[in-house]
Amino acid sequence: MANLKEIRNRISSVSSTMQITSAMKMVSAAKLKKAQDAITAMRPYAEKLTELLQNVSATLDGDAGGEFTAQREVKKVLIVAITSNRGLAGAFNTNVIKQAKELADSYAGKQVDIFAIGKKGNDVLRKTNTVVESNTEVFDDLSFENVAQIAEVLTEKFTSGEYDKIELVYNQFKNAATQIVQVEQFLPLAPIQSDVPASTGDYIFEPSKEEIVLTLIPKSLKTQLYKAIRDSFASEHGARMTAMHKATDNATELRNQLKLTYNKARQAAITNEILEIVGGAEALKG
Repeated sequence: MANLKEIRNRISSVSSTMQITSAMKMVSAAKLKKAQDAITAMRPYAEKLTELLQNVSATLDGDAGGEFTAQREVKKVLIVAITSNRGLAGAFNTNVIKQAKELADSYAGKQVDIFAIGKKGNDVLRKTNTVVESNTEVFDDLSFENVAQIAEVLTEKFTSGEYDKIELVYNQFKNAATQIVQVEQFLPLAPIQSDVPASTGDYIFEPSKEEIVLTLIPKSLKTQLYKAIRDSFASEHGARMTAMHKATDNATELRNQLKLTYNKARQAAITNEILEIVGGAEALKG
């Protein structure tokens, strides 16, 4: 059995760790509320914009989307892996990194590059894959304008022919305890799949439908990327809050076990001292 000093040191160490994890849990809980409100407020707009774009596009010819819908033979693929800049968030980053690697492996025989958004994904993926570009500053000031710049870079990479396909891999926020890894095709725009015939009889278009679609597509792409990063941002804080909550519970349980061990060891030491005193007294009598 460890001596009393060692047990006291372990109790002190575990208590310090518990204070840190508890503080991190509260910080993430506060940030999660703001991030959750942001993604919840944005989703209806993003969904309505996509619905409007699909409704108008469905009444046009297949090539109405111009360079954004160009279906080329897939030889070069760019995977945008969205992780975080910080760890201690459970399997949050690991799940995205794993999915990105599996997606890259599925394009066997083709050139697959990674665009890493977030430091954790960049640090891990560059060891096994080709990371052509990374961005870790976007989370310092997460705004639509900053994300729009990244979307423009990605769009340019596709329209210039540098890549034939671009896909997003990120965590979608469901609740504080659940994040769902998503793989979304960013470019080219996927064909509209709907059993309901499109109708534009209630709309008057000015300018033409073609011009409206070509104006909406860049806006829709920026919104899609912004929603993905916002989802990932909220998921990060949810995952970290959950992880720190579990870590705090585990530390509390370990501290209680150590206190019990300490009390048993102390009681055994006291008992031994009493037995030694009694033994000594009996020896003197003899």
